[in-house]
Amino acid sequence: MLLQGRGPLIYEAGHPVWKKENNRDVVILTRSFAKLNEEKVFKDPVHRYIHVRERLIWDLIGTAEFQRLRRIRQLGTTYLTFHGAEHSRFGHSLGVYEIARRIIDIFKYRHDWDDSETLICLCAALLHDVGHGPFSHSFEKVFGTDHEQYTQAIILGDTQIHRLLEEAGDGFSEKVADVIGKTYENRLVVSLISSQIDADRMDYLLRDAFFTGVSYGHFDMERIWRVMRPAGDQIVFKLSGMHAVEDYIMSRYQMYWQVYFHPVTRSAEVVLTKILHRAKVLYNKGFTFHYQPVPLITLFEGEITLKDYLKLDESVIMYFFQVWQEEDDPILRDLCSRFMNRRLFKYVEFTKEILNHFEELAGAFRMAGIDPDYYLDVDSSSDSPYDLYRPGEEGEKQPIKLLMPDGSLRELSQESDVVGSITGKRRTDHKLYYPKDRVLALPDQSIAKKRICDLLHIR
Repeated sequence: MLLQGRGPLIYEAGHPVWKKENNRDVVILTRSFAKLNEEKVFKDPVHRYIHVRERLIWDLIGTAEFQRLRRIRQLGTTYLTFHGAEHSRFGHSLGVYEIARRIIDIFKYRHDWDDSETLICLCAALLHDVGHGPFSHSFEKVFGTDHEQYTQAIILGDTQIHRLLEEAGDGFSEKVADVIGKTYENRLVVSLISSQIDADRMDYLLRDAFFTGVSYGHFDMERIWRVMRPAGDQIVFKLSGMHAVEDYIMSRYQMYWQVYFHPVTRSAEVVLTKILHRAKVLYNKGFTFHYQPVPLITLFEGEITLKDYLKLDESVIMYFFQVWQEEDDPILRDLCSRFMNRRLFKYVEFTKEILNHFEELAGAFRMAGIDPDYYLDVDSSSDSPYDLYRPGEEGEKQPIKLLMPDGSLRELSQESDVVGSITGKRRTDHKLYYPKDRVLALPDQSIAKKRICDLLHIR
């Protein structure tokens, strides 16, 4: 293997230096850049096999921080709706790495690709979710954490991952973190990991569809790979592959509304969020727990360190949910019992009528002895399946561009009637969640029960 015509690469221990050998410059690479003596493979239900050839990738997979992802579900509370959705962020992260690896192989074979970016891209693909906390977005909602910030902190902090990345060269970890933060100078690398059609989305759509057992998320990924082209700082798609891209976008749309935003899953998230909020409130009030939540204390106090954060996973959280079913606080006890035994809140559409009478509804809950702060919640789901680039907007998106036969580029919705019909259209769904069983258990003569039933149209 040659590097800029300077000679064969020699894999030895030590720091990368150039030396003369037979009047040729030869680079000695660190252990981290070396290839494995034998390719490692993971058997995968989505990609069949995941191939690891670089020693650095293999070593990163073996770190404590990455192995922690085995104990964090990819879809949070979705397993309470689709019982097969027990897969982890570990498997997803391997899948994103594998898709990025295969795309890079295609680019290297058929198109221009800077090989010096390969390892940076593969590391970013592998590590892009390493900062997720237990139950991911519900966790972030209560405690104000951000998994992308923690991902960068893990890559740059006092961790096994950071030390391995720095063995690959001074500043290598910063480059990987910049890809995660979307500030890396090579935008092509960023777009492989984070764009409207990237390795991350391709894997989670197929993986989540597989484990939930639905048919919505399937699309022709290999066809998309074959029509992908690097074009400057972005990835574009040949016009001949437009229908495969359309299929991908519609699959994503269906997965969001049929799986990710499923109302039962959202109900479970509401209950989980209320548990964490109640535990935090009780701790800050000085409540004496029978089972003191020691791993969560710095989180409750808003002073969690990276070391403490990395100790948290879903097995830790679930342990406390289990034992808190015996706590003295009736709200915490009830909410934990609901979550552990899947007695979730029911829901109704959050209509304008309910909005106009919401304070009255909350008052009726209080009159009935049901605290609306924990038993009445409005949850909103919103998604735009495809959008155009609007500079300065929150969550701005780069458009998908098609490579025309004459070499020009056209934005996808200009050529696709299917995509054009949904471009920029955000669908939003609002639901009100409440404990119907508690309401129905109220005495029939209860004024509060009658008012709640009238407002929510409970029959």
